[in-house]
Order: sequence, then structure tokens, then C-alpha cells
Amino acid sequence: METTLRHNGRYEGYIHLASTIAPMRTAVVHPCSADTLRSAAELKAQGLLAPVLVGPERKIRAIADAAGILLDDIEIVPVEHSHAAAERGAALACEGEVAALMKGSLHTDELLSAVMALARLRTERRMSHVYVMDIPLYDRLLVVTDAAINIQPDLDQKRDICQNAVDLLRSLGIGKPRVAVLAAVETVNSKMQATLDAAALTVMAARGQINGAVVDGPLAFDNAISAEAARAKSIDSPVAGQADILLVPDLEAGNMLAKQLIYFAGADAAGLVLGARVPIIVTSRADPLKVRTASAALAKLLAAARSDSP
Repeated sequence: METTLRHNGRYEGYIHLASTIAPMRTAVVHPCSADTLRSAAELKAQGLLAPVLVGPERKIRAIADAAGILLDDIEIVPVEHSHAAAERGAALACEGEVAALMKGSLHTDELLSAVMALARLRTERRMSHVYVMDIPLYDRLLVVTDAAINIQPDLDQKRDICQNAVDLLRSLGIGKPRVAVLAAVETVNSKMQATLDAAALTVMAARGQINGAVVDGPLAFDNAISAEAARAKSIDSPVAGQADILLVPDLEAGNMLAKQLIYFAGADAAGLVLGARVPIIVTSRADPLKVRTASAALAKLLAAARSDSP
């Protein structure tokens, strides 16, 4: 018997809320694939984004024509290649011409290098990636971070990764997100660096070095997402079973966890890069339109929250 997992539809409320805000000018950097151009056109049609295509104009138009994608009224900033597109897109953000960036057909590190080269786009924090996941069997959106940028973050970098994710969820109306700092075990072990970092981050949050969140760790994955599993191990935690954010030990653990949730648990995974002055929308070529739409909506809500901040 075939079993079908039903999604919770947790993106829809955020997409609707984002659609009530004026379209956000977004530089779509090197959009040289039919999927990226189709997404840009659809997000414009939905009123979520006002895309600005930054890339080789002749190639962009040829791809659009071959795929039957109408680029009417979509602005194109012509540049010759992906490196120039990354630099020009970052410059548009630096100049305030766009409020967000969206990765097209180039490597993520190429785009992020262009962002990091401009002092006005950098912040005091390290940039980090978040997967904002809609998982059929979980009762809330779940953030997994960092599964794409920071390979082996140290304690200070983990603090930045944590704060970036917390600030995102707070911008979405989650007043005090619960962060589970993951490790293989729930007790501190001097031979396991992940447990030492988790314990330190827990204390740092209690001392105000991480703001606006409840942080606890080390927690194993089962205890972070299942209150029953935590009770079975006699773990008393304000986060166990109700985590909003899973802070993983390193990129490899995070990437494997996120992809297991996508392919084994039927999760959708919207993707953003945080920690710069503007949000950066990062999606996979395999992502369906609903995930690309959710990524854009979350970026738009974050940008709107920042613009409303004093």
C-alpha cells in the first residue's frame, strides 16, 4: 500500500502575508536557466518580487524564448558573465537599488564572494545558510542551519549562525524561538567538541550573548524533535520536542540531515543566506515552484521587518 505524506501548508500563511506587501525589487543574478527565469516570471506575476535580471541579455532572452517564458516588463541589467553578474548584483544591493538577491545559474560561493567584497553589504556577523523546512510529521516550521556554507564552524561562528536563524524567525512573528544545539549525545563529553560548543552556547544565551531565543544543548536529534524521546531519557529541557531551530555541528551533518528530511520524510526546504545587509534567496535546481515561492516570501518578510526596525 502506498503511503502519501501530506504537507502542513505552513508556507502558505507567510506567502499570503508577503503578497500583501509591495513587490520587492530583487536582483536575480545570472539567471541562465529556464527554471530560474520561469521562477522570476512567476514571482513577478504573484506580486511577490519585482525581479531585475542581471546577466548576459542575449543568452537570457534566447533561453526564455526557447522555453516560452515571457519577460515582458522585467528589467534586464546586461553583463557578460557570471562573475560580472555577481559583482553587479551585489553593487545594486549596496546602492539600495534592490532589497534582496536571488541566486541564478552560478555557484553560491561566487555570489557570496561578491557580497563579501563590499563593506556596506557585510555585517559584524558571519553569513550562514538556513533551510526553512515544512515537514509533514512535525507541527511547525523547522530551521536547519548551517547545511551549505560554514564547513566546520567554531564557537563564535556558531553563535552568529544561531543569531541569524533566530532573527529570521523573530521577523516571521515567532517571539522566542527554541534552538536545539545538536550533538550525538545529550551530555557533555570532553572528547566531543560538538557537546562542548553546545553547552557553551546554552550558557551564552543565558548570559545575553545570543538574544531573543531559548537555547539548549547538547541534544540529540530525537530529543530535539520528540518530547516522548526526551522523557524516555529523563531529559528536562525547555526545547526538547518543540525545537524551532536545529543548530548542527558542521556542514556535513546539516546537509545530510536536511536531505534525509527532504527525501525520506517528504519535507520541503526553502533556502536563504543570512548575515548580510540584504537577504539572499538560494534555491536548488531540483526545488519545485512552491519552495522557490516560499523562499522569496520569507526573504521579503525579513527585508520588510528590517526596514521597519528603528
